[in-house]
Amino acid sequence: MDISVVIPLFNEEESLPELHDWIVRVMDANKYSYEIVFVDDGSKDKSWQIIESLSAKNPHVRGIKFRRNYGKSAGLQAAFEAAQGSVVITMDADLQDSPEEIPGLYDMITKEGYDLVSGWKKKRYDNAFTKNLPSKLYNATTRWMSGVKLHDMNCGLKAYRNEVIKSIEVYGEMHRYIPVIASRAGFTKIGEKVVQHQARKYGESKFGTSRFVRGPLDLLSISFVSKFGKRPMHIFGLLGALMFITGLGLALWLGISKLLYLANFIKAPLITDRPEFYIALTCMIIGTQLFLAGFLAEMIARNSHDRNNYLVEKSIGTGKNV
Repeated sequence: MDISVVIPLFNEEESLPELHDWIVRVMDANKYSYEIVFVDDGSKDKSWQIIESLSAKNPHVRGIKFRRNYGKSAGLQAAFEAAQGSVVITMDADLQDSPEEIPGLYDMITKEGYDLVSGWKKKRYDNAFTKNLPSKLYNATTRWMSGVKLHDMNCGLKAYRNEVIKSIEVYGEMHRYIPVIASRAGFTKIGEKVVQHQARKYGESKFGTSRFVRGPLDLLSISFVSKFGKRPMHIFGLLGALMFITGLGLALWLGISKLLYLANFIKAPLITDRPEFYIALTCMIIGTQLFLAGFLAEMIARNSHDRNNYLVEKSIGTGKNV
C-alpha cells in the first residue's frame, strides 16, 4: 500500500464528508493505493456515524473510536499502530490542511529519501495574537532547545516513512514534538515543505490556552527523557555524587578545624553551632536521595510498560490492503 492518511478528530461532523471526498479525488488522480484512518477521539456529535457511513461505501476507509477524549497524541498513536501504508501522512480534520499537498509530500519521502517531512504554513489565516505570535515564539524556542530546524513544528500536515511511526511512541501532549522524538530515535533526515493553509470552514479550534503551558513542559520532558531515559543514573548519580562530596568535604573541614583548635589549646565552638554543619548535613542527605532516585529510575526504566492507556470502543475496516 502506498499511503495511509491518518486523521485524528474531535467533533468534526461537518467537515468529514468533504475531506473524505477531497482525499479520494487526489488519490484516484494519482493512482495511489491507500487507506484513510479516522480516529474519533470521543466525539459528542455525529462524527462516528459519518465515519461508519463513509466506511460502508468506501473500503479504503478505516475508523477507530475512543470511549472518551484522550487527546491528539493518543489518537495519532492508535492510528500509527494501525497504519499499513509505506508512507503515512497525517492531517487535521478541519479542512485547514489541503489534500492537494499529498503528492508533493509523498514524493519527498519516496524519491528524495526523507524520513519525515513537516508542512510549513508560511502564510496563515489564524488570529495574529492568539495563534500566529505564540506559534512563532514556540517554534523558535523548540528549534533552539532541540536542534531540529523546522519553522512550523506543530503543523498537522506531515509525512513519514512507515518505519518512523512504528519506531516512536507519542503520548501526553507530545504530538507537537514528533520531529524531535523522531530525531532522537535516529531518523535525522527531516525536511520541510511550504504548504497551503486554509481558514477554518466549520466549528471552532479544539485547542485552548492550556497548550501554552503544557507544550514547553513536554519539550523539557522529551529533552530529558531522550538523553537520560535509558540511563537515568547518569544524571541522578552525577548530581548525587556532587552533592554528597560537597557535604562530605564541608564535614571534614569542620572536623579538621575543630582538631586544630584543640591542638592549639583554643576554645573551639561547637560544631553543631556552626551553619556549615547543617549545610554539610543537608548536602549529604540530598546526595543520598539523588542516588536512591537514580537506582529506582534505573529499575523503572528496565521494566517500563506502555504509557498509552486509551480504550478503543469501536473500530471499522478490515485492515487488509485494498
